[in-house]
Amino acid sequence: MDSWVIAMMLGASLVLGGIALIAFLWGIKNGQFDDEKKMMSQVQFDDEKDLNDLADQQKKREALKKKDYRPE
Repeated sequence: MDSWVIAMMLGASLVLGGIALIAFLWGIKNGQFDDEKKMMSQVQFDDEKDLNDLADQQKKREALKKKDYRPE
């Protein structure tokens, strides 16, 4: 391989890496990676059993809303 090919590949990789770094920093600055709701849900429901219980509770709530349930 000639040295000009290596230099061209090195230059292209540095330019592309720089663009990726700038895009990543821009995303952090604009809050693209902030997802507090998802993080809290993962912490709250770690186990598969807990997730299944939550799904059952949501189904019950939806069923009660459809029945127009009014507790006394």
